[in-house]
Amino acid sequence: MPPPSASMVAPLRCLYSIIACVDGFKREVHSRALVQPDDQPDVADVATCPNCSVSTEHEVLRRTPRGSGEDLLVKCMDCGDVHNIELRPPKAVSITATLSDGSLSTSDIIEVDEDEVISVGDLFEHDEAQWEVTRIDGAASQPFDGLPAGDIRALWAVRKDRAVVRLTMTDGEDSVASSIECEPDRVFTCGTILEIDGRRWRIRALHTGKGRTLRGSREASELRRMYLHLPAKRRY
Repeated sequence: MPPPSASMVAPLRCLYSIIACVDGFKREVHSRALVQPDDQPDVADVATCPNCSVSTEHEVLRRTPRGSGEDLLVKCMDCGDVHNIELRPPKAVSITATLSDGSLSTSDIIEVDEDEVISVGDLFEHDEAQWEVTRIDGAASQPFDGLPAGDIRALWAVRKDRAVVRLTMTDGEDSVASSIECEPDRVFTCGTILEIDGRRWRIRALHTGKGRTLRGSREASELRRMYLHLPAKRRY
């Protein structure tokens, strides 16, 4: 069976590797993939003109399918130079990824374009969830802020479309551990009341990676644990 795939959230994903024939040699063109604007069906935007040496609009004179890509005969709209451009889908590579969803971490394989540059902080979709890249390792397990996918040995990511908040719920001398799922940007405030499984609890403290606080508010994505106590009984 093929490995599960992951589609990177824009602007990470590239559509094509562009190769232009210049002076008889095939050279990769580092620009956006050729796109036909809706209001200009015969104009390709944008490619590097070998005569102008800059990215310009091109008129498509002929299209020839080549496997999963196509060859284009194009004309530069600035200087009139006619030349060929080859559009080829980039090769796919498989990357070992450690995906953390709350306290649960699993290892999986994601498939991305070989020439796609992935950086720490990038978002991607995998198994109907959204993830944020937190670490990238290249050769010899050395961490990098960003690398082309073909150079990545492994990466780590955390789930971003939901948060799992761990709880310590104290009733007198007894404490039990539990957890809740919520939106990452949901705000919890010390002293407020939560209802969990039909019981009311007061938020006693919030614990982040920098320590515990008895005051203030934090978003769910910042929390390592939340401490709950039963609210004091009212006296009449």
